[in-house]
Amino acid sequence: MRGKRPMKLSTREALNGYLFFSPGLLGFLVFMAFPILFSLYLSFTSYNMYNSPKWVGLLNYKIMFTEDPLFYKSLGNTLYYVALSVPLNTAFGVLIAILMNQKVKGIRLFRTIFFLPSVVSGVAVALLWQWILDGNFGLINSFLSNFGITGPGWLTDEHWSKPSMVLMNLWAVGGGMIVYLAGLQGVPRTLYEAAKVDGAGRLRQFWNITLPMLTPTIFFNVIMGILGGFQVFLQAYIMTGGGPNNSTLFYAFLLYNKAFKDLQMGYASALAWVLLFITMVFTLIILKTSSRWVYYEGSEQR
Repeated sequence: MRGKRPMKLSTREALNGYLFFSPGLLGFLVFMAFPILFSLYLSFTSYNMYNSPKWVGLLNYKIMFTEDPLFYKSLGNTLYYVALSVPLNTAFGVLIAILMNQKVKGIRLFRTIFFLPSVVSGVAVALLWQWILDGNFGLINSFLSNFGITGPGWLTDEHWSKPSMVLMNLWAVGGGMIVYLAGLQGVPRTLYEAAKVDGAGRLRQFWNITLPMLTPTIFFNVIMGILGGFQVFLQAYIMTGGGPNNSTLFYAFLLYNKAFKDLQMGYASALAWVLLFITMVFTLIILKTSSRWVYYEGSEQR
């Protein structure tokens, strides 16, 4: 156009990039950023979804830390679950991945079989395990009765309820197994060939080659496992309802009850922000200590 300076190519490309990016940015601002910030505001209010939020300052946090025994109960249950499920999932995931990395006939079928449970609907899995762990006619106790062993009340005994949830969580170990398998297939074969020349056995190869080279993958899965563990909800909601004696009342379950049963949206928002802080602390601890045990190829740090 006459009388107007032509727009630079770089400027046009930048504008086109922002134009294509804008729907995603708008969706993030509307559906994620705004609800997150609004929940922060609600955490300082008393809100029951029927009346307008009423500002109460730090009252929700004061009640949480000084007057609500279920807060500490649910937090303890969740920490117990995370402390058991994350190491077990890591160990079994690595073990199964090593088995699935072998060059044997039909290995693709076995990989599919181990991976499929991780994509099944969570409700269906919970109902299935509710039957498996039933104290009267469940599959596990029926099997134990063949040997004259009386199985425990997996879901009705407070001493067994949380271990039952951890056991059930191993059902989906195939998801982590696939990630570990990808990590294993990225290990250079020349390292194993050199180790064999030096006379290293399988155990020595695993300890000095496989495990160090797999630590970045373990690092990723541990963080994801911690984040997922602190949000455990569906299993307890479907199978036990938080019982017996609140032994499976996990943190996310308490948050759900406060928000949608007691209609204490302000208090539930405060619980959510405390959960965010807790997960951030654990994640930062893992990140800070990763330089001591995570090995990256080409780096001298372990």
